[in-house]
Amino acid sequence: MTAAQPAGAGRGSLRDHAYDTLRRRIVEAQLQPGERLVERDLAAELEVSRIPLREALRRLEAEGLVVLVPHRGALVSPFTPSDVRDLFDVRESLESLAAQLAAERSDAAGLARLKARLDAARSATDSGDRAAIATANAGFHTDIVELAANPLLTTMMRPLEARTLWLFRLTAQRDPARQCVEHVELYEAIAAGAADRAAALAHDHVADGRAESLALAAAWSRPEIDPQAVAARRRRRAP
Repeated sequence: MTAAQPAGAGRGSLRDHAYDTLRRRIVEAQLQPGERLVERDLAAELEVSRIPLREALRRLEAEGLVVLVPHRGALVSPFTPSDVRDLFDVRESLESLAAQLAAERSDAAGLARLKARLDAARSATDSGDRAAIATANAGFHTDIVELAANPLLTTMMRPLEARTLWLFRLTAQRDPARQCVEHVELYEAIAAGAADRAAALAHDHVADGRAESLALAAAWSRPEIDPQAVAARRRRRAP
């Protein structure tokens, strides 16, 4: 432990510090897809030993944000067009279900929270704050899942939250005004209890961003890094 670390800081708190810091940097695109993460340099910068740093990297790997490559160390996930396509496949189905259930089960307090999130997205859109737009829009989708009041669905969606926010940050040049209009329509359907309309709007809203996001992914991804090959090598090394 370095002198700058707080006295009594345990490995768990150091791991959480490393995890939170790296997760934020990846999701905010400060670290780019495919960028190498050098353990020695990160440990020194974050003032942690390699043990909690490696634990943090494994948590990030579980979220799909990091790839651990045998004999090469860690990389920010390349987030290839195939990864983006897979994410859209899942989101189109599960977010449609979430919107349907939210329309059927939401209460006044939950709708007020969703409206507040929508207002935050509108404000960010008006100001042109792309970071705030991405955060508010991703939060809007997360809030709908919470309104669905289905613990299993929440559990299934939680691992996608970081990748969805990451996608929103990497595709920040998409038309935020259009997304805001679609969110208003979706909110109104949920508030009106129109379950079928909410489900259809949610599906179409997610699907609407697929083509543009895939095109953008081709620009940021690292085609020389094959995550499937990396995963296969990890499986072969497993005991």
